[in-house]
Amino acid sequence: MRSSTLKLIVLLATILTTLIVIVQLYWLKKVYSFEEKQFNNNVVRSIRGVFEDLQMNDNPSMIFQQLIASPGPNYYIFKADTLPLKDSLSFYLQREFADFNVTTDCKLAAYSKDLKKYIYAKYIPAAATNYPGQEVSDFPVFDDDFDHILLYFPHRSNYILGQMNFWIISSIILFITLIGLAVSLFYFYRQKFLSEIQKDFVNNFTHEFKTPLAVMKIASEVLAQSSIVHQPDKLQRYTEIIKNQTEHLQNQVGRLLKAASSDNTDLHIEKENINAHQLIEQALDKVQPLIEEKNAKVEIRVGGTSEQMFADKAHLELAVVNLLENALKYSSDPHIVVEAGKSEKDFFIKIKDNGIGIEKKYIKNIFKKFYRIPTGDVHNVKGFGLGLNFVKRIIDAHDGKIKVNSIPGIGTEFKLLIPVN
Repeated sequence: MRSSTLKLIVLLATILTTLIVIVQLYWLKKVYSFEEKQFNNNVVRSIRGVFEDLQMNDNPSMIFQQLIASPGPNYYIFKADTLPLKDSLSFYLQREFADFNVTTDCKLAAYSKDLKKYIYAKYIPAAATNYPGQEVSDFPVFDDDFDHILLYFPHRSNYILGQMNFWIISSIILFITLIGLAVSLFYFYRQKFLSEIQKDFVNNFTHEFKTPLAVMKIASEVLAQSSIVHQPDKLQRYTEIIKNQTEHLQNQVGRLLKAASSDNTDLHIEKENINAHQLIEQALDKVQPLIEEKNAKVEIRVGGTSEQMFADKAHLELAVVNLLENALKYSSDPHIVVEAGKSEKDFFIKIKDNGIGIEKKYIKNIFKKFYRIPTGDVHNVKGFGLGLNFVKRIIDAHDGKIKVNSIPGIGTEFKLLIPVN
């Protein structure tokens, strides 16, 4: 399973998880609305029972719904032609609440329209209440045109949430499970991605070393022939082949060892004044065999022959060499422009090629160790995915930056920025 397939699976799992969370939140809201409605119905039934027990309405023909109102989420008022005694009202309310399963505490008060105030108030605790000894404070006046009883449920929301314990607990368990699944998928994807990089690295390593060793084996067999001593040109040519392939393997091993040794240590740099033109010329000398092999065209544009940079010569030259090698490797008919100069804050070196380019989605990963941009054949260009990683480490050690501009099919430009100070 490639990363693209796994990425699609992770995306679909994320969408599905999001939908599950949305549906669960929707049902929690629906359950809360249902419990809220059930609580309202139970309170209304309790008030109806009190009306029937205490006969507070002088007009029995009046519709009960016209006598009761809910001016706020936690408040209920009901008209009373005759205000009952406090103890009687409290007794019957407690009984009705018990009958209709209203098991939360309540504060009641009786309002007199003639006196324009509440004439008494009382706190009614629920069975096994969690809020003992509540003070009866001042109540708001919602309507002073008639005598009425006010009921206030201070912990109504907590009571309704308490009725939803099963739904809330099951939702929390579901959310924790989904979070665990999401984290597992993330780490699985990350491990899969690293596994693919490792696999590609091993394949590239094998490919990179297999060819030079095979060439050296053939050359050594030719040199082992007794007739080779009578063919000096052939002897020299095959000796050069072995030498070049040996140097190539040494360079690759050196890169691997340098990358491994620099994992846990910062690069040690020694800054000095460097002539930019000379540095570019020396870097080009290092890749001259590859330039000749590819029949490449190279242009050098430097602001002035005396342009000076303050940097570590050896490391910066290595960074330029790596970028030149990439420019040559990834171009079929290379045309490379190397430019150096100085801005107000930075020295810069730009290397622009006409190669295959890099898609935007891959640019953020190209400086990671062992990362290779996916292609149809991962071995069509040699390398371990170490060059750009090491370039970035060099520029980071100089407190500099790397900017990359690339258009697939057109080419790529790397710009190295080294601070002036």
